[in-house]
Amino acid sequence: MCGIVGAVIHTPVNQLLYDGLLLLQHRGQDAAGIVTSEGPVFHMYKAPGYVRDVFRTRNMRELTGNAGIGHCRYPTAGSASSELESQPFYVNSPFGITLAHNGNLTNSDALKRELFQLDFRHVNTNSDSEVLLNVFALELERAAHHARLDANAIFTAVAAVHKRCRGAYAIVAMIAGYGLVAFRDPFGIRPLIIGVNEAMGGTEYVIASESVAIEPLGFQVLRDVAPGEAIFVDQAGRFHARQCAENPQLNPCIFEFVYLARPDSVIDGTSVYEARLNMGGELAKKIAGIPAAQDIDVVIPIPDSSRPSALQLANSLGLKYREGFVKNRYIGRTFIMPGQAIRRKTVRQKLNPIGMEFKDQVVLLVDDSIVRGTTSREIVQMAREAGARKVYFASASPPVRYPNVYGIDMPTPRELVATGRTEAEIAQEIGADLLIYQDLEALKRAVRAANPTLKEFEASCFDGYYVTGDVTSDYLSHLARERDESRDEADESLFATG
Repeated sequence: MCGIVGAVIHTPVNQLLYDGLLLLQHRGQDAAGIVTSEGPVFHMYKAPGYVRDVFRTRNMRELTGNAGIGHCRYPTAGSASSELESQPFYVNSPFGITLAHNGNLTNSDALKRELFQLDFRHVNTNSDSEVLLNVFALELERAAHHARLDANAIFTAVAAVHKRCRGAYAIVAMIAGYGLVAFRDPFGIRPLIIGVNEAMGGTEYVIASESVAIEPLGFQVLRDVAPGEAIFVDQAGRFHARQCAENPQLNPCIFEFVYLARPDSVIDGTSVYEARLNMGGELAKKIAGIPAAQDIDVVIPIPDSSRPSALQLANSLGLKYREGFVKNRYIGRTFIMPGQAIRRKTVRQKLNPIGMEFKDQVVLLVDDSIVRGTTSREIVQMAREAGARKVYFASASPPVRYPNVYGIDMPTPRELVATGRTEAEIAQEIGADLLIYQDLEALKRAVRAANPTLKEFEASCFDGYYVTGDVTSDYLSHLARERDESRDEADESLFATG
């Protein structure tokens, strides 16, 4: 999961891209980058850190031009230095192209070998985003007519990318001297949405990961980029669109609605906030049928993403809803922080309990999900230390038992607390007196209730079904080995420098 934004407007674009990345900061806290286009010339600045810390006034002054793209990075398993792998990436052959990517390719290693052995293109990092950029550049070269590009050639190149690349990808790219290109994988796993603004100089366009990065910038949501579709906005602001996949089908990642997206976003026509309210309603139905859960005194959310679910759950069951934890807003989202040790340390710094809400109470804590169990264990312990008589824990989503290979850092089963454990064993592992999980069908009902047109979802972390059809047990084992090697190298480095 990363945040991407691209725009073609009639005034300097640097501030708009910066503001867009601030609105998408929740999608990636590791690094940020902006590329602007001034005719055939690119201006780029990227570095590790939060958006507000990466870009200074001197950097912004150098980002001239009326079109560009931006990226905020979330590191996944095996990622190298954020400085090396921060985006956007750039190639200068056969055209100057810069690209930012949200998602993860599942055939990245095979593509890298093909690029080197057959196409004589060199990839400098371990990033699948750089692989995708090189595939796109190669296909543009093949599709170009007399070394010139038009919309038809660009769409032909995207169609070829769809045939070669597997996995999840939402893309914004700039082609020097031509314009902005955006496209989405044929399953629509990662979100991408178009905004439009009628300005003095004509129509302006912005394309971003979520609607929350469109409306606050003064644009109106036009529509989502369809699965497999490509968008091209040329330098004159002319808008072109074409379906470039043979059999597209919408399977949005259901974890976007559970946790990743901001609640005020609308993704694929679905209000994230409404979906989370519905999750709470579905969870309340389950809790109402559990005899051991009938002595609850108070419902307390784990801020922030579980608040709508917890509120609706409490209202449905006629229970008190209280804010029991105060959140330090200067610490980022613990789920997307690299490394267990950092997450564990950060939980106590991030959340502090309000003692009066816990003392002598049977408390139901509600969270959006339980992944590694690290955060949940610390929070349950904090509730006990604050005086809770009993601590029940409810997850608005089902047990996470399988790796996610489409851009979320859930890479190995042994790191997932639910793998190989019953609910009672997981409750014991996190220290809760009772643990209640949402059922998968109930979760799907909750999201569909916010948008009945949604038929299927990418829910592999819950059910082990990978919609792209190319994820094998050997592939998952390879990912796990890479993860272990990466962790061992990090531990050795820490030991050597500690």
